[in-house]
Amino acid sequence: MEEKPRSLIRVLVPVVVLAAAAGVGLAFLVAALVRPPDLPVDTNPAPLDGHTVCAGVMVSFTTDEEMRQVAGTFHDDPKARRVFVQTKAEAYTKFKEVFKDQKELLQLTSPDALPASVSLIAVPGTDLKAWAQELHARFPHADRVTVTDLNATIDQLKPTAPPPRCPREGEY
Repeated sequence: MEEKPRSLIRVLVPVVVLAAAAGVGLAFLVAALVRPPDLPVDTNPAPLDGHTVCAGVMVSFTTDEEMRQVAGTFHDDPKARRVFVQTKAEAYTKFKEVFKDQKELLQLTSPDALPASVSLIAVPGTDLKAWAQELHARFPHADRVTVTDLNATIDQLKPTAPPPRCPREGEY
């Protein structure tokens, strides 16, 4: 009678191990199918006009030349996915569009008052705050390094009518 339990164990243990392995394999297959595709990387500086960055880092400079020099350094940055540039003149044009109904504000602002900037969209999974600190150390002559993270702001403020969430791409 002792023979039957041993033969049952010899059959049952491999069946359970095989079932567990199949379950793990199936889980990896489902995860691979559900995982979003990698986003394309294009670190060639492009004009910001027409893009709305909702998750990224902006580095501001006093002059267009400083901005252009820095914009070209992101080709090899593994955290950079997209690089957008905005000259002082382009920033002023955008400012005039946004505040067109506030004549007094427009009269008080000159084209030279607005900075030139490099707006960066990171590859998914990048800690924007940590990257901003790295960029601040890397470009100490920058006027300002600012993190934009719409989803974090929405989560923190919990508005009753939240705007659309920022997509994984980091821009609308």
